[in-house]
Amino acid sequence: MLNILLFGPPGAGKGTQSEKLIARYNLVHLSTGDIFRANIKGATELGILAKSYMDKGQLVPDEVTIRMLESEVNKNPNAKGFIFDGFPRTQAQAEALDNLLKSKSVSITLMLALEVEEEELRKRLLLRGKDSGRPDDQNPDVIQKRIDVYNNETSPVKHFYTSQGKYKGINGIGEIEEIFNLLCVEIDSAK
Repeated sequence: MLNILLFGPPGAGKGTQSEKLIARYNLVHLSTGDIFRANIKGATELGILAKSYMDKGQLVPDEVTIRMLESEVNKNPNAKGFIFDGFPRTQAQAEALDNLLKSKSVSITLMLALEVEEEELRKRLLLRGKDSGRPDDQNPDVIQKRIDVYNNETSPVKHFYTSQGKYKGINGIGEIEEIFNLLCVEIDSAK
């Protein structure tokens, strides 16, 4: 089973590349944001619990997030693999995800990180903001805050997977197909 974490700061191209990887390798896309929204909209037990934290402005505890992910994994027993989007964001979440997958006798195959310099990220996000209308991509201060949060809180997960020999940094600057081919080379050599 092929289980990939696609990582990178806001504007690195994760959305574009994940769509291509899903199609090429027939993976199931697991986005924590999508999973939260579906559980809240469907008023599931976990959705109601998550919403109770969100309504107070609190982060949803890792345990609740992991339970939601486990439910989604269980819905896809014949999956060839998964691409995890937006998770894990901390080392504690990475450890919890490893434990969940271990309980199913599988593991993370690779953490692929799209590496892009901050100046390029700012340019991409401002350009995307003009096209998409997303307010979080139109304000330079908000963009910098999102990049800073990634650098300070999320990128330490890199060290967790580096210690397991699963981290692969990919140059995220260039043509979309060129970057996609670099990702595929890493995946194909890890299978």
